[in-house]
Amino acid sequence: MKIAVIDGLGGGLGGQIIEHLKKELGNRAEITALGTNSAATSRMINNGADQGATGENSIRVTTKKVDIITGPLGIIIPDSMFGEITNVMAEAILNSPARVFLIGNKQPHVELIGLKEQSISQLVDELALRIKRYTANG
Repeated sequence: MKIAVIDGLGGGLGGQIIEHLKKELGNRAEITALGTNSAATSRMINNGADQGATGENSIRVTTKKVDIITGPLGIIIPDSMFGEITNVMAEAILNSPARVFLIGNKQPHVELIGLKEQSISQLVDELALRIKRYTANG
């Protein structure tokens, strides 16, 4: 199972996701860290990703080749993460044949109705469990 974890800024959330996925899936998944910048990619690699790449083109190319894409909600919203997410990145993620699992964290200009308030830690735990269930069934 090939999983892409996409994050920007400092890669902290992506790093947490990778740690949890490694704990839940072990070696059953090959995890690629895709950072919008080199700091995010580096942090995710340090947190256990099998490999990593940085930037728009890496995201555009790699999202076509993975089974699962995960990260924060902002990765599908152009100009989020202080402008790090480009239209090309968001389109590549949404047009990918991969199953997409997103952390529904708050965005400054987007309000999602129906999401309950949870800590990032709780959200990452739930994400890892859902991906584990998905990989067990698929």
